[in-house]
Amino acid sequence: MPASAKEQLKDTKLTVYSAAWCPDCRRFKAWLDKEGVVYDYVGIDEDENAAAYLESHTGKRAIPFVLVNGKSWVRGYHKELPSRFDSKVFIDEALKASS
Repeated sequence: MPASAKEQLKDTKLTVYSAAWCPDCRRFKAWLDKEGVVYDYVGIDEDENAAAYLESHTGKRAIPFVLVNGKSWVRGYHKELPSRFDSKVFIDEALKASS
């Protein structure tokens, strides 16, 4: 049986840049919460500097984006997929970014 998302990501600090109005963000956060994954939240609609910070570091305006261990960015969405999110893809990208 594969390890849970919570177990796989337990040693990874995740900071989620997101907004309440964003459907992809709501889907991603609901998955994190359901899986019990610990994360910090930065609301780009609440913090006036967060959107500019995100764009300056990723070159993107898309959300949700996740800062992994304070150094690497990964997407919390997969626009190329019909479901717009794949937990295995996210976990693989987050673990790779944390190493």
